[in-house]
Amino acid sequence: MKVDAVFSGGGVKAFAFVGALEAMSKKKIEIVRVAGSSAGAILAGLIAAGYQASEMKQIMLDLNLKELLDGEKLEKYLPFLKWISLYQSFGLYKGQLFEKWLYQLLAAKGIYTFGDLQNNQLKLTTADLTLGRLMILPDDLKQTYGILPERFSVARAIRMSAGLPFFFRPEKIYDQEAKKHIMVDGALLSSLPLWLFKKPNIKPIRPVIGFQLQSKEKYLTNYQIKNGLQFGKTLIGTMQHAQDLRYISKYDQPNIVFLDTDHVNVADFSLTKTDRLELAKIGEAKTRQFLEKSFT
Repeated sequence: MKVDAVFSGGGVKAFAFVGALEAMSKKKIEIVRVAGSSAGAILAGLIAAGYQASEMKQIMLDLNLKELLDGEKLEKYLPFLKWISLYQSFGLYKGQLFEKWLYQLLAAKGIYTFGDLQNNQLKLTTADLTLGRLMILPDDLKQTYGILPERFSVARAIRMSAGLPFFFRPEKIYDQEAKKHIMVDGALLSSLPLWLFKKPNIKPIRPVIGFQLQSKEKYLTNYQIKNGLQFGKTLIGTMQHAQDLRYISKYDQPNIVFLDTDHVNVADFSLTKTDRLELAKIGEAKTRQFLEKSFT
């Protein structure tokens, strides 16, 4: 069976996606088109490049997350410089090592630019702070920035989509008029962009499955706002999900796999291999239950 898949943001919780892909593989379900936001963009890019579930599991289990965090060298000896860097460059870490890691993984499969992929095979979200808009890569590259999609780096596009605000420094691109655009994490405006593969009043080519790194209760239930901290979390959550929930509510989407990872912090880069395996087990179990209910 063939499907299109969309993967949500969620930081390091994305290890649960590995288990979800294993469950899909066991059911012999093939992903044709793939989309993602933030952490989901990483998985989406690797799937589009041709990585199989078993390969991605090994990559994710062996990955030393802290090796992707590239601050300034002096920060090791003068920690306060990190906060000065945050103030000046809007992020604790450069993100160059992260992009290099992505580049090497994609290059191993012969993928460098969107021209190396099939048309509409991969779609990623990112937020353009300069324009105040959600952007879709590679779709918006030519019209908005005058950049040819077939020449744009897939690794860089993923880095843009996964640019967690204040954690990684924003990426910058320049349009045909040499105007600078500041690009940040796509999940800021759309965490689960199921709408990318859906058109109103048009029957989809194949089933579209969304993978959300939250429990159903956390994702769909109204928040209780009793203090400033809860207000801030709700504010961010509303920004991330408002557009997606409008679509889901309107079209009554039953095809979302909710991966219960609420107990994990999105930026916990100290996750052990045991922690990652536990997340993968959650992803596998939840996806298996979904498939048994929806595709049997």
